Amino acid sequence: MFTKLKGNARGCLIYEPMFILPYSLYLTYASVYMLELGLTEKQIGWVTSLGLVLQLFTSLISGYLTDRMGRKKALLLFDLLSWSVATLLWAFAHSYWFFVAAAVFNSFQKVPNTAWYCLLVEDSEPKERAYTFSALQFISVASGLFAPLGGLLVSQFSLVAAERVMYVMAFISMTVMFFLRHFALYETDIGLRKMSENASLRWKPLLKEYGDVCRMIIRDRMLLIVFGMYVLYQFQLTMKNTYLSIYLVQALHFEDAFIAWFPAITSVATLLLLFFYIPRIDRDHTNRYMIVGMLVCMAANVILIAAPQQSFLPIVISTILTAAGTIIVYPNLEAAVQNAIDDERRAGVFSILTVIILIFVSPAGIVGGWTYSIDPRLPFALIIAAFILSALLMIVYIRQSKALPKAD
Repeated sequence: MFTKLKGNARGCLIYEPMFILPYSLYLTYASVYMLELGLTEKQIGWVTSLGLVLQLFTSLISGYLTDRMGRKKALLLFDLLSWSVATLLWAFAHSYWFFVAAAVFNSFQKVPNTAWYCLLVEDSEPKERAYTFSALQFISVASGLFAPLGGLLVSQFSLVAAERVMYVMAFISMTVMFFLRHFALYETDIGLRKMSENASLRWKPLLKEYGDVCRMIIRDRMLLIVFGMYVLYQFQLTMKNTYLSIYLVQALHFEDAFIAWFPAITSVATLLLLFFYIPRIDRDHTNRYMIVGMLVCMAANVILIAAPQQSFLPIVISTILTAAGTIIVYPNLEAAVQNAIDDERRAGVFSILTVIILIFVSPAGIVGGWTYSIDPRLPFALIIAAFILSALLMIVYIRQSKALPKAD
């Protein structure tokens, strides 16, 4: 995978461990940290949804800012604002309002997210992009091997003290990484042209462009199906990231320090699959494999909600199945989304896609908090429903693809 990376794709990914590793350390305990500081499950849901709602606005302007400022500059400035500032606020949080403020700053992540994706794929061929996202996933899962270090910190100190240390480490590592990566990248040809075209702020052409993009998306049935699957994937991911650790600690009564081992199990399983199984997948049947991956993820969550308290084996099986399903679904779904977007309109289309995602995903925190308060298993039942619906959409996508006229 890495030998096939070149240009900005290599520059984007070579420093990525400096972001993902500290992120994976603090993410495991983020929700439990909020509980320890006195927030309720519903307040955690409100903070999650607040951040997602604010991201609606930043998503709308992300395409314009990326085109006007240039991909590199937008990436650096808004990464510093959304991640460096936010990690400091989380590190020194003492009340609900610290998390609200952090959610405000972190909501600007959609600007560097759009810029990063543009830099990652604009100068690459469509056939290379699956390798790019497989490499990204490899980095992500390899970083998860270090998650038990977070558990070690929690076992040596209190959970709150350990999580504060992890946030400070994230601030230092991420901030250094943003500057190193900035000098490893170059502005793309499309980026240079868009900077020239958007040198002055003109609202009418900007709104017209967004309107044209929306009409184009609505008319393209295949694009709508791909976006639908992507929305459902992000919905379940938000739900699981917010409530899995809380569920393991509160409902299944695992020790705080112990739950950090589950991301490590995910990483080991994913790496084994990445090396021994994924290379054997027939790329001509990727869509069918994705259906299998979605159903495997569904089964993983069924096992999760059926697991008895403090029962280690079912959670390990669920974790391994989640890893197996995700390694099949994630890189191919990301590649399908990027390949469905025209390079000339990438920033605008991706910002509109992000808005569409957030409209449907932003209630996930509130819905998760409400359903968790009724029954801790309900958020995971919603995740199961999301994977079933995604599999059905993929079946429709495959049938529609076969019905399309083939190019000569």
